[in-house]
Amino acid sequence: MNYRKLNRDSSNRKALFRDLVTDLFIHERIQTTEAKAKELRSIAEKLITLAKRGDLHARRQVAAFVRREAANENQDAIQKLFSDLAPRYSERPGGYTRILKLGPRRGDAAPMVYLELVDRA
Repeated sequence: MNYRKLNRDSSNRKALFRDLVTDLFIHERIQTTEAKAKELRSIAEKLITLAKRGDLHARRQVAAFVRREAANENQDAIQKLFSDLAPRYSERPGGYTRILKLGPRRGDAAPMVYLELVDRA
């Protein structure tokens, strides 16, 4: 297997990544564990590449994965991805995210990181 299971079954893992990628697109920076961030990075980059394409089929593929949560008063996460983030990365061929290490979590010493979009405001 070429992916981390993160001690979850497939439906829990998919729900976790849907929530995390939606929060990443809304807030442009999230704090999570290193293992989750490394798995989430590939999912987020694929979705941004789809959004750069910008056609209806790409929008439907993104909408099948990203949750409809409000990014601000007049946009949800999908609209923000297509109207704000995709034009920002139109000239960039890849590498839309970065991982910044924070150190161990206090309760269980899990390595914590920030996963953020590059060129964020």
